Amino acid sequence: MSLKERITDDMKAAMRSGEKERLGAIRMITAAIKQREVDERVTLDDSQVMGVIEKMIKQRKESLVQFEAGNRPDLAEKESAEIRLLQTYLPAALSEAEIDALIGESISATGASTIKDMGKVMNLVKGKAQGRVDMAAVGAKIKAKLGG
Repeated sequence: MSLKERITDDMKAAMRSGEKERLGAIRMITAAIKQREVDERVTLDDSQVMGVIEKMIKQRKESLVQFEAGNRPDLAEKESAEIRLLQTYLPAALSEAEIDALIGESISATGASTIKDMGKVMNLVKGKAQGRVDMAAVGAKIKAKLGG
């Protein structure tokens, strides 16, 4: 079952059980996927759908920070709930040790030695770990290992 099919099935289940908040969040996911498919005139595969979901999580994390700074716990809780729901559609996150090992393997495989080679390493890591890590944090770790 593809990720899009799973999301559709979850939407139907939320409709049947009357979970309005969950249904609304799932509809936002399907709308974002459809929007990207229409804009690019393609049918998204699972990795591209994960990219859409990651982008939605990133947006909600940014909103969460703003709501907490603005002393709006009601809206902050809503964003937190949406983040938790979105994360259920992504694979399990990698541990710190697994991330470090993956970065080490990628540096060895690309022969990277300076910060100029960071792009090569990032591309390799992103291909292997998309949806399972925060790529901004990985970028900082790679930069530190390459002496940036």
